[in-house]
Amino acid sequence: METGIRRAGIGRFASGTRKRAVMVAMTGAVVAAAVALASPAGAAPIPSRTATTGLERIQIMTTSGTSATLSVIADGLFTAGGVVDQGVGMGTVVLPGGTFVLKHSKPVGPQTQNAKTCLYTDNGHGTFTLIDGTGAYKGISGHGKFTVSVLDIQPRSKSGACDESAAPAAYEQVIDAVGPATRP
Repeated sequence: METGIRRAGIGRFASGTRKRAVMVAMTGAVVAAAVALASPAGAAPIPSRTATTGLERIQIMTTSGTSATLSVIADGLFTAGGVVDQGVGMGTVVLPGGTFVLKHSKPVGPQTQNAKTCLYTDNGHGTFTLIDGTGAYKGISGHGKFTVSVLDIQPRSKSGACDESAAPAAYEQVIDAVGPATRP
């Protein structure tokens, strides 16, 4: 049931097709505990200037099947939290002090649809690059691999079938991207 829209869309729905925001900003699986530990509450993350090359992990997550803005936490070479404004095949990561673009491949992997329960699952993987930094991230570069996991429950149509064109009744998406990065 691969439409390409679910994995590369911008989080809106079109007649008969499902669009899901699956952004790859080092994108992958975000575990709630990791998110909670990534930065202290109330702290304003400031990118470290001591390291210029290192491993970076970017975690992205959302519980909205219709929003093109997702939550992001980066940790490694620099640590910061913000949002990803996603487009098709890329997303702009907006963090305190600047932005950068996360460009990604179309995820590949198994998708399933349970017609009895209307549960949809999608587990994919792919590659990404970091480009076009501004502010504290000017000149950033990097690349790596990501995984993405999507679970959603579709509402039922009047006929009782799973309605793929409607916003999901429940939605979870987790993206985990890891790879080497360089910041001048």
